[in-house]
Amino acid sequence: MGMLCAVTLVDRGQLHYAAPGELLLEVGDKVLLPTDHGAVVGTVVWAAEYVSDDTSGFPTVLGRASDDDVVAQDDLRRVKAQAVVATRRLAREHGLPMKVLAADPQADAGRTVIYYTAPDKVDFRSLLRDLSATLSTRVELRQLGDRDAVRAVGAIGSCGRETCCSTFLKDYEPVTLTMAKDQDLPANPMRISGVCGRLMCCLKYEHPLYQEFRASAPAIGETVESPDGPAQVVGHSVPSDSLVLRLNADGSHQVCPRASVCGARKAYESRHTR
Repeated sequence: MGMLCAVTLVDRGQLHYAAPGELLLEVGDKVLLPTDHGAVVGTVVWAAEYVSDDTSGFPTVLGRASDDDVVAQDDLRRVKAQAVVATRRLAREHGLPMKVLAADPQADAGRTVIYYTAPDKVDFRSLLRDLSATLSTRVELRQLGDRDAVRAVGAIGSCGRETCCSTFLKDYEPVTLTMAKDQDLPANPMRISGVCGRLMCCLKYEHPLYQEFRASAPAIGETVESPDGPAQVVGHSVPSDSLVLRLNADGSHQVCPRASVCGARKAYESRHTR
């Protein structure tokens, strides 16, 4: 058990969890976060609080960021933007079918990494030569897959929120059509695919919730005793942990919490009411 806070390096970007050390951090504080290429300035979006998980594997915030640190970080963002613009311009001039996503200047390694996507393998030798001369540094091109491309630039999902991969997901886990079927979703790619064109990541981490619900809730078609009398289950609403019922008395429909028709819950309430 220990304390953790969440830090983002860009607005609405990936969450990085770190131990606050001796600092009392609040939302909005600028801090220095350790990375493989040195300390970077981040913004606290989740104030430090105690968590029950083991925190020994998380990095520790190096300290609060000074005004000079913030200015240097802003200058780095401008350098990144200029590198992306220059790469896109040169790619058009060379007629290369590539989409430039982001740039990562790495002064400690003496290079700039350019991330891109492309439908096919492309000969980038002439581009690398001109790009190295334009940026005055060694350039490395790295092609990203569909999911990594969305993570790099961020996007809005069909739910209206930022995509999971660009905010909090650290690793990609296999997602199957079976998970979509278990969640009563149609096997329509337009309905169950994310911005990247792959099956939505949320199908994976929401799947256990549906499994637990189905294991304990009355099945569709089963007769239950609702607060308003006998009824038949005609639907499940897993996100709200409730059931859609059709009353035997008048055929009307109502939505009831799962606990209100659960036998174990009703028996518990009956014993304690007496």
